[in-house]
Amino acid sequence: MSVVTGLNHDFSQGVVLHTADLPWLASPMAGVERRMLDRIGGEVARATSIVRYAPGSRFSRHVHGGGEEYLVLEGVFSDEHGHNPPGTYVRNPPGSGHAPYSEKGCTIVVKLWQFAATDTQPVRIDTRAADWRPGLVEGLSVLSLHEHDGVSTALVRWVPHMRFHPHRHPGGEEILVLEGSLHDEEGDYPALTWLRNPRGSVHTPWAGPEGALIYVKVGHIGARWMELP
Repeated sequence: MSVVTGLNHDFSQGVVLHTADLPWLASPMAGVERRMLDRIGGEVARATSIVRYAPGSRFSRHVHGGGEEYLVLEGVFSDEHGHNPPGTYVRNPPGSGHAPYSEKGCTIVVKLWQFAATDTQPVRIDTRAADWRPGLVEGLSVLSLHEHDGVSTALVRWVPHMRFHPHRHPGGEEILVLEGSLHDEEGDYPALTWLRNPRGSVHTPWAGPEGALIYVKVGHIGARWMELP
C-alpha cells in the first residue's frame, strides 16, 4: 500500500473533484478504503477524505492528535461511544480516541488535524432531528453545525433554481454537494462534488432544478492549523 503524502495542498488554488469518479484506496485496515480529497503528510496527516467501511470492518483503537470531524453519509458508523446513523455530525477534539467499526457498512466524509488549539469541545448532532433556520435570502435553510474563531460549518438547503447574490469568501470556502446540484459561473456541481474555493474568492451560486443540499465550511482556508500536523 502506497501512502499519498501531498494532494491538493496548495490552499491558494481552487479545487473541484467529482468524488464518485475517484478511486478507492486501501487504508492500513482491511475493509476500510478512502477517496482522498486533500492531504498533507503520510498516515498521520492533515487530510480531508471520504472513507468507506465494508460490512463488519473496523479500525484499531487510535488517538486523534489533531482532532477529527466527520459527517455520516450512508450506513451506521459506530464506536465505543455509540452508533451514528446517516446525517450524524461529530467532532472529536485533539487527544480523543476511539475504535470505530461498522456492522453493516458505512460511508463518511472526515477531516483530520483541522482543529484550532482552542477548539476543545466535543460535538455530536443528529441533523435529521435538529432545527433548521431561514437563510440570508428566501429559499435557503441553514442548520448550523459548529462555529469557532471565525470558522463556521453548516448544512444548507436550497430550493430549486434558487440563486444567491454575488459574494466574497475572505477566509475561503469548502463544499460537499450532498443532494441535487449546485452551479456557479465556473461550472456545474452534481451530488458528491467537492469544491474548495481559496481566500478572497467570489462567485454567484445557484441551485439546479431539483434544489441542493450542501455541507459547507467557511473561514478556515489559510488558517495556521491547515498546515502540517
